Amino acid sequence: MPVSIYLRALIAILFITFQPISVFAQGLQAVPALTARVIDQTSTLSAAESAALETRLSAFEQETGAQVVVLIVPTTAPEDIASYANRVANTWKIGRKDVGDGLLLLVAKQDRKIRIEVAKSLEGAVPDLAAKRVIDEAITPHFKQGRFASGIDAAVSQISALIRSESLPAPAADSVVPAADPGFSWTDIGIFLFFAVPISAAIARAVFGPVFGVFLVGLGTGFLAYLFTRSYPLAAFAGLLGWVWGALSSGGSGTGPGSRRSGTTWSGGSSSDGWSSSGSSGDFGSGGGGDFGGGGASGDW
Repeated sequence: MPVSIYLRALIAILFITFQPISVFAQGLQAVPALTARVIDQTSTLSAAESAALETRLSAFEQETGAQVVVLIVPTTAPEDIASYANRVANTWKIGRKDVGDGLLLLVAKQDRKIRIEVAKSLEGAVPDLAAKRVIDEAITPHFKQGRFASGIDAAVSQISALIRSESLPAPAADSVVPAADPGFSWTDIGIFLFFAVPISAAIARAVFGPVFGVFLVGLGTGFLAYLFTRSYPLAAFAGLLGWVWGALSSGGSGTGPGSRRSGTTWSGGSSSDGWSSSGSSGDFGSGGGGDFGGGGASGDW
């Protein structure tokens, strides 16, 4: 009987410890950072094609105020393209803050799926049937022949014409697009690291030992960061900070006598590798106002 109790306790501890790892492995696709009007994570478009499309969308935004963003990803799995597009659009909040005139054109290349996600304020200009027609008539014929840039360009032409037909407020003169709202506060993260992590580290070290306890603190910090940001690079960076701060808060003995704070182990510079962006950089950011309720259409090729 005692052996059975100990075995159950061991299984429970292992489940609690490694459950976050399974969540990471089975998690949703991360929402990429909004760094440009054209974000191609598949290298489908050439640099010249991306630049030309970026210039065109920028000019359209200056003319009408509406924000149109093109995102190309390998896959949206495990979500369907409509769910992923809605999550991305509501995270980015593209469209002017007081108008909400945003639109996302999403291509999942490996899935061979297309989605036009329309903010609520543009559903009159780009209703579901019109969005479906853009996909079927402008995008799909080009995509079937491997002409991705041409298909996206044709779609932008039709989408721009539809939005121009809507009576939207004129863009403010000399307006500056604010930086995208990341959806979380670095102040909150700082408070968590400086107060919650040391307390958690002390408890974890007492329960699991100095080495494994600090490791669990770092893992838990990274897991919480992922829940808030849905970004693997940010989660990894937060986990590293949690592990380092958890060890430092022990007063130099938290990692045990066998550990050494060598430059290799504690180097923070390596974390910068996870911050590299797959999209083109720039000062473009969300207008902060897009409210997406699921309007738009999906298709494939």
